Amino acid sequence: MTGTDDDRLARVALTWLTEPGTRAVFHLVEEVGAVAALDLVLRGDVADSTVRSAVAARSAGGDARLVAERALARTERLGARLVIPHDDEWPARVADLTRLQLAGADRKVDRETAPPLCFWVRGAWPLGQAFERSVAVVGARAATPYGTHVATELGYGLAERDWTVVSGGAFGIDSAAHRGALTAGGLTVAVLACGLDRPYPMGNTALFDRIAETGLLVSEWLPGAEPLRPRFLIRNRVIAAATCGTVLVEAAKRSGATQTLNRAIGVLRTGMVVPGPVTSAMSVGAHEVLRDQPAARLVCGVAHVLEEVGRIGADLAPPAREPERLRDRLDDAATQVLEALPRRRSLALEAVAARAGVDLRTAMRKLSMLEELSLVVRRDDGYALAPAPSGGRR
Repeated sequence: MTGTDDDRLARVALTWLTEPGTRAVFHLVEEVGAVAALDLVLRGDVADSTVRSAVAARSAGGDARLVAERALARTERLGARLVIPHDDEWPARVADLTRLQLAGADRKVDRETAPPLCFWVRGAWPLGQAFERSVAVVGARAATPYGTHVATELGYGLAERDWTVVSGGAFGIDSAAHRGALTAGGLTVAVLACGLDRPYPMGNTALFDRIAETGLLVSEWLPGAEPLRPRFLIRNRVIAAATCGTVLVEAAKRSGATQTLNRAIGVLRTGMVVPGPVTSAMSVGAHEVLRDQPAARLVCGVAHVLEEVGRIGADLAPPAREPERLRDRLDDAATQVLEALPRRRSLALEAVAARAGVDLRTAMRKLSMLEELSLVVRRDDGYALAPAPSGGRR
């Protein structure tokens, strides 16, 4: 093997021996290199007792270097590739995970948030290029029709504007965002919590194949790795750090999607939340993030998202406006005359002027103008409000 090959094999072996994100292993690789780090770890010559225990347990099940060699061979058979930090396509943003510190991090998945040692990638796009202009759209698996609609619209709208849509490939919000991007003919990336050859959930197999054809499937785990529950939380830090921002569409009170958003904010990415009905259990977690995280931004659609993550001054969302009504263009005197007319009967000119508090000449001019605008009709006994149009707005 060449030196680069040795480095690749060592990174795969270390990933197998210890779960991705392990800080002690990442720092050891940064200090002495992956090959020397693997030697030290296998000898038990590391200070972290948790790492020593994990390595001993895994080593009892096989030789780490042999496991890594087989994984690399399997990677090639899958038509996938291993990407390491020395490669040109490595996504540079994930390095920011070195500074991620989560408040109240008493669980391992909240403490062990170091950058990845390597990625397995399936798909033709260069990994770093795919992540360069990307937004993560995440949320509940048990999504409501409202959440599914919003996620699909976001995925479609972002892809239509040449932004990569990143998510985790799960049922619900993730799938809707991926499908929206695919429908728009755009680029989407699914970051998995298992081996590329056994993407989870199996019910999304056809979706994963579509993503691999036009976008990317990405994983930190060796081919064949199972989708164990803690791995989803470990995976979420990559979605948060590799993208420009994360949009949370729906989330229950205890949701991994809210943790993705908190990790995004923790590495100074833009954290965005789509509000939902206050009566929906699937929006409780999203609303709590808005209350608890001052940095979280409320967004209601693609325009708001682009304003948060796009170019400063170039991607501003248009101000929210109701459709303009004819009444909005009236001056004060015309408005007074129009408001003076009763809903169900006519008034003579003199009575209209008196009720509106204007002189007869002004009342006559304004009534003539209102008649031209089809807001007023003239009858034998005076003036009356015109019937409302079918839409009900004037």
